[in-house]
Amino acid sequence: MSSKFPAARPRAARALPVALLVASALVATACADRTPPPDPQLVGQWTRTSLALVRTERLGPPVASRISAYAAVALFEGYASDPTSGLRSLAGQLNGLDRLPSVPEGARVDGAIVAAVAERVVLDSLFRDGFAGTRRTIDSLATAQVEARVAAGVSAEVRGNSEAHGRVLGDALLAWAEVDGFYATRGRPWKQPTSRTQWQNTATLDQFVPQMLSGQSDFVSTRNPNVALDAETATEKGMFANRPKATGATTLPTFNPVNPTEPYWGELRTFVIRDGEECAPPPMPEYSEKPGSAFYRIGKEFHDSIKTLTPEKRQTALFWNDNPVATGTPGFHWISVVNQMIPRRGLSAPEAAELYALTSLAIADAFIGCWKEKYESLVVRPVAYTQRLFDKDYRTVIATPPFPEYPSGHSVQSAAAVEVLIGILGDTIAYTDSSQVDVGQEARAFTSFSHARNDVAWSRVWGGVHYIPAVVDGVAQGECIGRRVRGLQTRSTARVATAATTGATP
Repeated sequence: MSSKFPAARPRAARALPVALLVASALVATACADRTPPPDPQLVGQWTRTSLALVRTERLGPPVASRISAYAAVALFEGYASDPTSGLRSLAGQLNGLDRLPSVPEGARVDGAIVAAVAERVVLDSLFRDGFAGTRRTIDSLATAQVEARVAAGVSAEVRGNSEAHGRVLGDALLAWAEVDGFYATRGRPWKQPTSRTQWQNTATLDQFVPQMLSGQSDFVSTRNPNVALDAETATEKGMFANRPKATGATTLPTFNPVNPTEPYWGELRTFVIRDGEECAPPPMPEYSEKPGSAFYRIGKEFHDSIKTLTPEKRQTALFWNDNPVATGTPGFHWISVVNQMIPRRGLSAPEAAELYALTSLAIADAFIGCWKEKYESLVVRPVAYTQRLFDKDYRTVIATPPFPEYPSGHSVQSAAAVEVLIGILGDTIAYTDSSQVDVGQEARAFTSFSHARNDVAWSRVWGGVHYIPAVVDGVAQGECIGRRVRGLQTRSTARVATAATTGATP
């Protein structure tokens, strides 16, 4: 309802007293502003649901990061469509996203409803090759959030405007996603290197399957036709237990350790950085087994650092293992931290959507940049090098991932995410990370985000999957990407800087 005074009636009409007109206008304004602001847990519900869906669908880290980025942008733009949110659209700031549809002139919308509907449109498409229960969960959550806002006082008119704009917004974001290069990589063959000097996949099913079991998914198969179930009548256990995924080209490939993970990921369109080359780490030394060579020294440094591991170092490696299904991928570990920060820092719904969006964008670009280097340098994993030169019986603490060594993906995406978290929330935050208590890992206390970032980096050395340069250079690459994302203008007024990056390296 408009807060402007009604137009004056013709002189021949009977005029109402001025005081009554003023009172009527004030009542109209009060009615328009009576709807309470959206609960920030509306955003939290989407972050938690996305984590659950990624685990249930057993997605690999790069694919999960792409879904998170588009979903988070949909949520952000939904809230930004409401001028009361204080958010500024990312249109014109993200690669390839020149413009987005505007709310029709004169129409009022509720940002939470727009966000829920846009999120449903985007996720329903991105998960179209997923389980029937996945898409039903998305639809149910969006419907529940719309109804919650109506119950809070959103009028039928505003609801209609909001749902219509949410659908248009979601379609526009899907059109943007359609041309990011992802679909061109589906089913594209890749030839595994055979040279001793290049990475070769040593991962096996028996290493990964025990780590991919959970209460929702107690059996993992890499091949078997999918089984159609009736989403209306099937139980949750029936939907998710012993459900092999379909084989063949798919937009939602199950993480399969015997196949190299997404060898063409570095070719995808980035979101914020120019391309996968921006922020690239320095090249690793040429492979060599000659004592005294640069690569030999790196290999020996790794071997010396893991010859004797304390129980605490082993536990650190296990905490940050982040296998698909078991913990929801490295990127979603940080989305879980974002979810924990929403109530801890008392964020509003728009602020929570902003934190979710920027963190997801940083993680997505981190995977593209990291994968670009991984599949160009094809650096041999330390387990292979160590067994060749130093200890033929060496076994890693965690399973070696099915992609090349350099740089460390955990380090790159963690540093990028932390750079965003520090930029928005500051770094003087002691917190306890409870992301993995449901899979048997005790909560872990950190004095700051940078403390957690360094913990991640060293965990990959102690776990046996990365040389030290891979994590040091990986952190630097991630920080560079995170700074680019922090430069996005997401507020209608300038955000006050809360803290500077510590610059600490692992």
